[in-house]
Amino acid sequence: MKKLVRILIKTISVVILFVLVISGLLYVTYNEPLPQGTPGTAADSLADKMLKSLHNKAYLETRYIEWDFSNESYHYKWDRELGIVRVAWKEYRVLLNLDHPEKSSVFDRDRRLKDKERLNLIETAVSHFNNDSFWLVAPFKVFDKGTERSLVSLEDGSNELLVTYTMGGTTPGDSYLWKIGPTGLPESFRMWVAIIPIGGLEATWKTWKVMDSGVFLPTSHQLGPMNFTMENVRAYN
Repeated sequence: MKKLVRILIKTISVVILFVLVISGLLYVTYNEPLPQGTPGTAADSLADKMLKSLHNKAYLETRYIEWDFSNESYHYKWDRELGIVRVAWKEYRVLLNLDHPEKSSVFDRDRRLKDKERLNLIETAVSHFNNDSFWLVAPFKVFDKGTERSLVSLEDGSNELLVTYTMGGTTPGDSYLWKIGPTGLPESFRMWVAIIPIGGLEATWKTWKVMDSGVFLPTSHQLGPMNFTMENVRAYN
């Protein structure tokens, strides 16, 4: 028995060491420092160009946005006028009040929940909505309260838009460097975010589709070897 325990400890130690080595190699290979940009009218003009290309006016006038995130695990119907999101996953359903989450209604199938279980599920719904909606509408949030925009000049003479969120959301302080195409449509961004230890990882923003309300929204993203999708995306009034 002691011999088996020693073997297990040795095996676990080797696995941990392997993970640490691989993580270190990935960090050294891919990690990039957050670039320094120049704030001002040029950065705001590039942000405006991106918003115009995506039909921001139509976005502002859109009342309902629906989508399923990442293989239909979480389902959303967002009433932007009322500030209420129906978040559904597994057997749970949360009518999430974005301004006052504590007032949200929570259901397990048809049973209305109360107390601690209710609060935990509200917290889950808030966290997932913040993340999953960002992957759908992030370009429209570049002028949100607490954002800082700056222009980053590259060696080839092109410019990219660095946006830092100093407040709001689940992880304030995150930064995104947008690569914007000639027409103003976003093509990708690189991320410096709290939940990912490697800075500068790039995710694509290329699968744009025009919704019923006239706004452009994406339907998928590529992040390294991972591809995740937004299914059944709708935006309408």
